[in-house]
Amino acid sequence: MSFALFERKTPLQVPGTIKCRLNRLDSSGPPFALVSWLFLRGLALIYLAAFASMSAQIEGLIGSQGILPLQAKLAEMAAFYGSGGYFEFPTLFWLAASDTALRLVCYAGMASSVLLLLNIAQKAALILCYLLYLSVTVAGQDFFSFQWDVFLLESGFIGIFLSWGSRFNVFLYRWLVARFMFMGGVVKVASGDPAWAKLTALNYHYLTEPLPTPLAYYAYFLPSWFHKLCVAGVLWLELIVPFFVFLPRPFRLFAAWSFIGLQSAIILTGNYNFFNLLTILLCLWLFDDRDLAGRLPARLVAHIQQQQPRPGEAAHLLAGSWTVFVLIVCALTAWMHNTQGRTPQIFRSWVLTTSTFAVINQYGPFGVINTERHEIIIEGSDDGKTWKAYEFNYKPGDLSRNLRWNIPHQPRLDWQLWFAALEKPRLDGWFAAFMARLQEGSPPVLALLRTNPFPDHPPVFVRALLYRYAYATPEQRAKTGQLWRREAIGQYWPPPVPEFG
Repeated sequence: MSFALFERKTPLQVPGTIKCRLNRLDSSGPPFALVSWLFLRGLALIYLAAFASMSAQIEGLIGSQGILPLQAKLAEMAAFYGSGGYFEFPTLFWLAASDTALRLVCYAGMASSVLLLLNIAQKAALILCYLLYLSVTVAGQDFFSFQWDVFLLESGFIGIFLSWGSRFNVFLYRWLVARFMFMGGVVKVASGDPAWAKLTALNYHYLTEPLPTPLAYYAYFLPSWFHKLCVAGVLWLELIVPFFVFLPRPFRLFAAWSFIGLQSAIILTGNYNFFNLLTILLCLWLFDDRDLAGRLPARLVAHIQQQQPRPGEAAHLLAGSWTVFVLIVCALTAWMHNTQGRTPQIFRSWVLTTSTFAVINQYGPFGVINTERHEIIIEGSDDGKTWKAYEFNYKPGDLSRNLRWNIPHQPRLDWQLWFAALEKPRLDGWFAAFMARLQEGSPPVLALLRTNPFPDHPPVFVRALLYRYAYATPEQRAKTGQLWRREAIGQYWPPPVPEFG
């Protein structure tokens, strides 16, 4: 899996036609009160799911007995950056990083999400959700370095200004949707991966994606011509249709339903937590109140329209929204030029700031498709002869265990093990720390697993083996009851000692 980013070699320009549409968004045109209200309620639910998911695993990941203890990371940042560490590592956990503090921040995030859902203290709730989620994302280190984390932060940051009544944010959200979809297509083409060039990516994707859903098994065995047709459709939706977002209403509505259809298909075949749900939610901004009024109860529509900010109440903040937009455009331009060595210093400062606080980000998952599925199987032993395997909640292990749904939850350890299987282990990485915690019998780490074959005492020895996994054919599955078949590749951990001489 590649998260390669698109680099633009020419300055980012806002076309004149788009500028005209921007003026309309703040002066005339269709209302967006219903869109805004529905979006913020949906955003609250996604925040709630994200904080709840983190609360269930944060101690095992970064707690005092976790895989990557946060207190040690904060001490490292303070020693290296001094007082500058607060900016380089922006998190509320500088105030307290105990296990209790980790849980309380997650609970506070859940509470803020509920306030936003109920439309209570909306402005404060949006700010709190953003700051608390930023704090956990930064503190999470390797386990929170995913595109959907910064995607939610960018969406939530714009939402803070939306709550102040400026309709200019409509463009910001449309720009985000178009940019997200377009960059997803660009990385596929720019990667040079033959699987995309030959339209064979889906021949492998349903097998090799991190956590397939139960339907992914059946999708994998669809005809090859159908897979190629779908890949062509994905490339068209990601490279061409994003431009429809800025065209007249019929084109924009076509883009909205196209993106919703694509994201719904991904949800059916892959467990990507809230990633696709958030993308669908953002597509609300491709509609306006005319498209929603007839589909909502009349009393609810009247209530929402009565609550929308009046133009006069938000007028003094309109200039602030324009300023934020200009800064974001400058930051994106600078980001795309940063590797060229021609970026003015002031732009570089904005690149650093927007990157640190996830205000503007670059996207593009699955630039490269893996053609084989590798799995790490971790085992423990008391005598070095008889080995027992640890089972995880969602990642494949037991050959007979069926695939599962886990949307919108993200089991972050399971995800990291998928990445680990694609590369060689590092002696100073998170995997080494994880194996050490298993040998210690760390309770919060063991709580991240489905089974612990050593309930009374930790094992004397631990090891990890690497296997090549593949789906059993429908005939094989019916005969043996096994979803998977596998073959051993070799030992993954401890890594082989290099030979010299």
